[in-house]
Amino acid sequence: MRTVDPTATETRTPRAPSETVSRLSLVPKGPVLVLAVIVVAGALVSPYFATWSNVLTMLTSASVIGIISVGMTFVIISGGIDLSVGALVALTAVMATTAPVQEGGWVAMIAVALAFGLGAGLVNGLVITHGRIVPFIATLAMLVSARGLAEFISGGTPQTSLDETFNALGSAKLVGIPLPVWVFAAVVAVGWLLLNRTTFGRHTLALGGNLEAARLAGIRIRRHLVILYMLSGLTAAIASVLLTARLTSGSNAVGNLYELDAIAAVIIGGTRLAGGRGTIAGSVFGVLIFTVITNIFVLKNLETDVQNIAKGAIIVAAVLLQRRRAADT
Repeated sequence: MRTVDPTATETRTPRAPSETVSRLSLVPKGPVLVLAVIVVAGALVSPYFATWSNVLTMLTSASVIGIISVGMTFVIISGGIDLSVGALVALTAVMATTAPVQEGGWVAMIAVALAFGLGAGLVNGLVITHGRIVPFIATLAMLVSARGLAEFISGGTPQTSLDETFNALGSAKLVGIPLPVWVFAAVVAVGWLLLNRTTFGRHTLALGGNLEAARLAGIRIRRHLVILYMLSGLTAAIASVLLTARLTSGSNAVGNLYELDAIAAVIIGGTRLAGGRGTIAGSVFGVLIFTVITNIFVLKNLETDVQNIAKGAIIVAAVLLQRRRAADT
């Protein structure tokens, strides 16, 4: 199996870095073909599927999980996992809608949400790097703690957002396209640039490809991992702001199983679960695949359990395809 050599970025010829970036920037063909087939099927089974209003509905629905998936892509590429993002959506939503915070206006609400997302990510990173606890356990503990804290603060009841400017973020449109879609596109663009055009992105790939080689190459492993989990917490908080604004309330019940949806989308998009390989574009296609499938099922009035069975089958197929590709390399 091929591993990433973190020293390569400093020993290659001038032309090689651009070649590396080009290779990393390619969208996996599998997710593109799957999405194309699903889109054609959707257009055939329902006359409402291909309408502009339905397209906007799908993109808006994809925005929350899509934003979370960008942060999750970085974490998984590095060889880690973050199970806490769904609970962080709930916690940041509750914190942003508490009465004292709302008195500070919409800027304070957004700032508090982002601060708690970054803070939780920092805690995850420190527990993993300095506490020497594996990411699965560390983020699982954060999942339970964040969800419990959100319930304690909210008393188990939704907290209504009274700030009209904040609430408008969930329904506002720019040139006819909902604001959450623009935010999603912006986060994807920043994530793509960060992964493919910066040393930070190359170091992330190096960590997932060969951790020991990355350490020998002088990469500050602990600091880098802490930043990665802070990035994951930040994307969860951004998604939480958009979701809270759209629902006009914050609740400890929101974000349930979002972590699984994000992980599944990233894996479907071609990111290797063991780390060392992945693309932001692939994760976006993974999110769109699940969103389109869900939309088709809704249009056909199919039950939720049927949707979950289909999603599960797609996840298994994606993992089997990854194993086959790994065996061939």
